[in-house]
Amino acid sequence: MSNTWMVVAGDPAVGALVETGRAIGGELVALVVGPTSAAQAVAAGGVDRVVHLVGPQDAPYEAFAAAVAEQIAAAAPQIVLAADRPADRALAGAVAARTGAGLLGAVRQVEVVDGAVQVVRDALGGIVRERLAVAAPTVLVLDAGGPLDTGTPVEIVEVTAPVAAVRVVERNAAVVSGPDLRSARRVVAVGRGLREKDDVALAEQLAAAIDGATACSRPLAEGVGYFPRDRYVGVSGQQVTPDLYLAAGISGQVQHMVGARGARVIVAINTDKDASIFRECDYGVVGDLYELLPALTAALAR
Repeated sequence: MSNTWMVVAGDPAVGALVETGRAIGGELVALVVGPTSAAQAVAAGGVDRVVHLVGPQDAPYEAFAAAVAEQIAAAAPQIVLAADRPADRALAGAVAARTGAGLLGAVRQVEVVDGAVQVVRDALGGIVRERLAVAAPTVLVLDAGGPLDTGTPVEIVEVTAPVAAVRVVERNAAVVSGPDLRSARRVVAVGRGLREKDDVALAEQLAAAIDGATACSRPLAEGVGYFPRDRYVGVSGQQVTPDLYLAAGISGQVQHMVGARGARVIVAINTDKDASIFRECDYGVVGDLYELLPALTAALAR
C-alpha cells in the first residue's frame, strides 16, 4: 500500500487508528477536523503528516464533510481509516460517496497478508464475524482505541475549509443514568428473571458492593421500562468490555451476548439449567437470583 489516510473529527484519542495505519505500511496522513489542540496531539502521535481543516468554530463536524471528501479524493489514498464514533462515521460516509471507495464498518481487526489488507468485521448485527480481503480504495471504520503515544511532532498543514451554512446553536450533555457501561470494569446485568421494578435494587446493591455498574437485557429497558435505554446490553444497545460481567436471570440469546462477549469473565445465574447463557459463560450457577444476589452482596459486606 502506498499511503493511508485517517480522518479525525475532534477527538485525538485514536491510538488504534495510528497502530492500524502503521501496520498497513506506507505514509500515514491524518486529516483532522476540529480545534488546533486536536491537530497538535495527532501530530505528536506517530503519523507522518497532518492536514488540519480550519473553519468556523460553531460549525458541526458533519458540515466539513464535503471539504474532507475533497481533500481525500485529491490524495487518492489506498485505505482511509475512521473511528467508530458518530461524527467520524459521517465523514467516512462522505468520503466513500465522493470517491467511490468501498466502506466497511464494525471492523474489529486489520491485517496485511501477503501484501494485501484483510479485515475481520462484525456482520448480521454482530451475530457472526467475517474475514474479507480488501480491494483499494476502501474506507474502514473501526474502534478508535485509546490516547496516542507522544513523540516528536510532525508538520501540520492548515487548509481553510468552506463549510455548509450550518452552525451549532447550543450543546447539551446527554443525561446518563449511571456509570458509563463502556468503561465499567464490573457489570451486574439482569434480565427477564427479574419480576418487579423494585427488584432492580438487588442488582444495584451488588453493583455498589463491587464498585460496578448495572445493566440489563433489552426487554427490561424497551419492554417493561425497568431500566433506561442506555443501560441495556446487546446488538442495538451497549457493547461492553468489563473484567467481570455477572448476568442474572438472562437467558443468553445471541442478540444480548453480542454486547457482552467482550467481557473478560462472564458469570451466569439462571434457574433454567438449559439456558443458552451457560454455553457462553466462564462460570455458571443454576439458582435463583433472588437468593444469590442478596447472598453475594452480604458476603462482600463482611
